[in-house]
Amino acid sequence: QVRLVESGGGLVQAGGSLRLSCAASGRTFSSSAMGWFSSSAMGWFRQAAGKEREFVAAISWSGSNTEYAGSVKGRFTISRDNAKNTVYLQMNSLKPEDTAVYYCAARRSSQPSMGFPEYDYWGQGTQVTVSS
Repeated sequence: QVRLVESGGGLVQAGGSLRLSCAASGRTFSSSAMGWFSSSAMGWFRQAAGKEREFVAAISWSGSNTEYAGSVKGRFTISRDNAKNTVYLQMNSLKPEDTAVYYCAARRSSQPSMGFPEYDYWGQGTQVTVSS
């Protein structure tokens, strides 16, 4: 089974920064010799209390292609380290409206997607709270 574990969430004041990490492990579902993580696009989504899950950012298998939600573009940066099977989300200039549970996701495709049904595996989430 593929396992995704998020970390790095917490409480921060508005204007502050956090870096989320998502460590991936598990058996391969890709025929790639690089292993499943290195050939899979990864994404970050978030869900605030009482709201639907929404796309935040995604990155291709190589890191060359990235996508961002308009609300975070210019403030958040997604990156990955395939040698460590880890994807990151650097969040700067945080706002109270960024408060949510943040989820890491993986898909059986090398290219990023903004749609959460396109992702096959999900982590348990990490809480990010931004105080005003």
